[in-house]
Parts: sequence; C-alpha cells; structure tokens
Amino acid sequence: MSDTTSNQMWGGRFAAGPDAIMEAINASIGFDQRMAAQDISGSRAHAAMLAAQGIISDSDADAIREGLLTVLSEIEAGTFTFSAALEDIHMNVEARLKEVIGEPAGRLHTGRSRNDQVATDFKLWVRDQLDAADAGLIALIRALLDQAEAGSDWVMPGFTHLQTAQPVTWGHHMMAYVEMFGRDLSRVRDARARMNESPLGAAALAGTSFPIDRGMTAQALGFDRPAANSLDAVSDRDFALEFLSTASICAMHLSRFAEELVIWSSAQFRFVSLSDRFSTGSSIMPQKKNPDAAELIRAKVGRIFGANTALMMVMKGLPLAYSKDMQEDKEQVFDAADNWMLALAAMEGMVKDMTANRDSLAAAAGSGFSTATDLADWLVRVLGMPFREAHHITGSLVALAEGKGCDLPDLSLADMQSVHGEITADVFDVLGVENSVNSRTSYGGTAPAQVRAQIARWRRTLG
Repeated sequence: MSDTTSNQMWGGRFAAGPDAIMEAINASIGFDQRMAAQDISGSRAHAAMLAAQGIISDSDADAIREGLLTVLSEIEAGTFTFSAALEDIHMNVEARLKEVIGEPAGRLHTGRSRNDQVATDFKLWVRDQLDAADAGLIALIRALLDQAEAGSDWVMPGFTHLQTAQPVTWGHHMMAYVEMFGRDLSRVRDARARMNESPLGAAALAGTSFPIDRGMTAQALGFDRPAANSLDAVSDRDFALEFLSTASICAMHLSRFAEELVIWSSAQFRFVSLSDRFSTGSSIMPQKKNPDAAELIRAKVGRIFGANTALMMVMKGLPLAYSKDMQEDKEQVFDAADNWMLALAAMEGMVKDMTANRDSLAAAAGSGFSTATDLADWLVRVLGMPFREAHHITGSLVALAEGKGCDLPDLSLADMQSVHGEITADVFDVLGVENSVNSRTSYGGTAPAQVRAQIARWRRTLG
C-alpha cells in the first residue's frame, strides 16, 4: 500500500496526521476520567504523607489538598475541561491543579509514579464497585427471602431437563437462588479482602529513595496494608480480573433466573406475572406483555463474560512490570460494572414486584407423574422392596396411567394391584403433591418447615 493510499485511509479521521493518531491511541482520558474522585483521594493522602515525612512543607501540602478539592468540585459540576493532549485523568488533574495553586502543584508527584498512581486509583474504583455489588446482592437476597416466605408451602413442579420431576415448594425454589446469590456475595467479600493492599509508593516499579510512609497512605485510603512488592504492585491486575470473574459468575446466576422468569411468565406456563414496570408491549400485537427486563438481564452476561476474557487476553503475555497494554484494562471493567449493577437492580425490582400464580403452580405440580418417586419410595419403605424393583414397578404404573390418560393418583387400587398385588390403599397417602413436599424433611429439602428454617437462617445472617 502506498503512503498516499494510507494517508487517504486515515486522513479523514486524523486530519493532523500521525501525531493525531498517536494521541488518539495513547490517550485514556475519554474513559479514565471516571476515576477522578479516586485519583484526587489518592493525591490528597499522598500529599499529607509527604508533609508528615518532611518531604514537602505543610503549607505546600495544605495548598495541594485544598486545590485538589477545587478541581474535584469543578469535575463534579461539569465545568472541568478534559484534554486528550494531557493523556489521562492524572495529568489532567495535575495540570489544572497547577493553574489553581501554582508552583506547589509540582511537588505533588514526589515519590510516586503514574504507574503506582493508576494502580491505586483503579483499585479504589474497583473496591467501590465491589461495595456497590455487596449492597445490590443483599437487596436482591432480601427480595427473594420475602418471596420465599410468602410461598413457603405453595407447591409447584420441580424440573430436571425442563421436564416435570418432583413437586417442590415455591419457597424452596426461591431459596435456591438465595444460595446462589449468597455465594456471589461471599465471592464479592473475598475479592474485596484480597485486593485491599495499597500500591501507592511503589513508584514506577522499584520503590523510591524518598523516606515515604506507605503505611500512612494505605491507612488513609482504607487499605489494610501496603502491597509488599513494588514490581507486583504496579503490574498487578488480579483485582480487576477477580472482579470480572465474580461478576461473570453472578451474571450467569442472574441469567439463569431471568430465563426462568421468561418461561414462567409465558402464556403456556402462567407461573408468574411480572409488573408493568419491568415489561413492555408489542407494537403490533395488543395482547403481548413481554418480559424485556428479564431478557436484557439474560443478555448482559455476554458483555460481562466478554470483558473477563478480553482482560485475560490483555494480561496473559505481559512481562513485569508495567506495560502500556494495561491501559486496556479499564474500559472492560467499567462496562462490566455498569451492566452488572444494572442487572442486579433490575432483578431485585422484578422479584419484588412479581406475583406468583399459586393455582397455576399447584396445577402444574400435580401433572407429569410428579409423585412417581414418592410411589417408588413407598414400595421400598412399606413393602421392603429393593429400590430397583420398586423403580421398575413404578414405571409400569406410570405406563398404565399414561395409557388411561390419567395421573398416578387417579388410578384405582385395582389398577395398581394388577401390577403388584401387595399394594394397599395406604399408597394414596403419598401420591398427593402436598404429601410429597411435606415428606421431604431432610436438611435442605423442600418441606415447608425446612424452607422456613433456611429463611430464618438467612435473615439472621443478613441481620
């Protein structure tokens, strides 16, 4: 390709030539301005430490800290002018600080580098997102607990392969998601504890010769301790990857639940009604009420998974310590965080607003030979039959009922005895779905008493 052709290809977009291309690929201010508050917090803590250590004067430190608050207020008010020529949030803030306070601004960067500065800012931002996810998960779990408590003894079909398997309770099904989101909450808290080490003071990669106090800045910023290795501190993005991994697993749980809500709210199931706040209509079919919020939650997982994979690919080949490749970490995390928080909030809203249709749930619970396992268990327990033989006899009874166009409880005693003569009328006590769920009293089972016990345990856990 000739230079002329090349220039034509990029010339319309980059009228100033190669310098403009370099500025565009190098600048991150278009997205890392989201870390302005964290950047200013880190700089204020750093300035206070420099003064405490006698590295800069108290008057310079005071001017820096007050000037940074002025810059932050301008950013929050939307009056701050960001410049791509200054590359990133750090240089934009420092340049404006110099305009505000003059010469003391030049002392702020003593004993640190943009490498440890960006690692600190990014950690603080991710930590804030983990705290937001913590709150969002607790709100969702509470909404599920309310649903579970309201329907702790409502029968519904339990499925395997999306085929009717055994009766369960609505409360039990809701509590399954409480356990899933509870593990997500645990992962959020584990990730937060593990990442809570301060990179600030690691400088470019080797530390600094200035007598800084990394413990002071770590404490001021709410970190548990300074990171112990300066090379690792500036090149670590495990915290971002763990954030994305945790978000991905939680998004998968959200997507599974969203899929069930899409199915359950359909005219074919009618298990739940979603509120108008989380549904839309059709532009052409007036009868439609579409579960769009659930469908969009189901789709969000693709973006979050994609962010996780993308950052893994960015990091996988990087030698120590910092490389400019790592600038590609933030957009992935920002997008994933936005979509995770939105999905959590939308799911909480849907769960709080949705109405379970008890009659439809109960009707479906009794269909599809859902109490076949109860029949097999009765044959084992009462007649002392080996389970494999009981399984075979139950299968024959299911086939008989299917041929008659009825369910197991609708067979007569004579019908049952035609398959096995020792069956008694007592068998009908276990064939009702209510009896079935009430009998599942093993720990973690679907019996209403077990469901209520798990609800109480979770309410105690959440406080």
